[in-house]
Amino acid sequence: MLVPTEIQQELKSENVFSAMMNLSGRVFRDVSGRKTMQLTLGDKSYFIKQHFGVGWAEIVKNLLSFKKPILGAITEVNAIKKLNQIEIATTPLVAYGVSGCNPATQQSFILTADLGKIVSLEDLCLAWQDQPPPAKLKRRLIIEVATLARRLHKSGVNHRDFYLCHLCLDERLLAKGDIKIYLIDLHRVLINHNPSSRLSMKDIAALYFSSMDVGLTARDYLRFKHYYAQDFSLCTSSFWRKVEVRAQKLYAKFHSDKFQKRLAAEKRLLD
Repeated sequence: MLVPTEIQQELKSENVFSAMMNLSGRVFRDVSGRKTMQLTLGDKSYFIKQHFGVGWAEIVKNLLSFKKPILGAITEVNAIKKLNQIEIATTPLVAYGVSGCNPATQQSFILTADLGKIVSLEDLCLAWQDQPPPAKLKRRLIIEVATLARRLHKSGVNHRDFYLCHLCLDERLLAKGDIKIYLIDLHRVLINHNPSSRLSMKDIAALYFSSMDVGLTARDYLRFKHYYAQDFSLCTSSFWRKVEVRAQKLYAKFHSDKFQKRLAAEKRLLD
């Protein structure tokens, strides 16, 4: 467990782990076994993810699907450390802790600093179809995202939720004409010794799917492919065909009645 002294002083408890797991704040996501909240300690804003155990059923389901189970906060802790090494900006790690040896009931938390005034690329691009952005800004954003994705994947890192909503811009810098992109929500990240063509394809397909309704042109997509593929041997014609097929399937699934009803139900729980 790593909890700075200034955080421990705000908790006012001898059992630091229990105090961290019982913190409350503004809920951003509350799903089975995991809660994400924004809260204030002292005069600073933070985000905390509390993991309450995934259960044996989830572990077995993942293993039968040949997937590595995500047991708790350590996945995100390691992801932040790795992104720092490869110089991709993300949420600063403040504290984390794990309790228990049983993988099904293990509890954990991760506390990160609030990035402040940021805007996701999803929100920034909402109006692009009707109100196109300055061409220079769009080109720079496409190049920056492609470069970030290439660096991520060439380092053996795969996000596995690589959508526009998880790429955020510093609003103050953007207002000055500067671009700084943060990659957030790292709880499903996988880190491999070598680049994975299959996982990288899935990441790029997710990114492509999430950009389909923002008014990008064929030239915009070609520009992304050019900068992503530089000195990257995974980017074969077969790779890009698989990206296209998977992205179209994701788009169809997202716009299905079943999926939209599920999204609406999740939003109602947070209201």
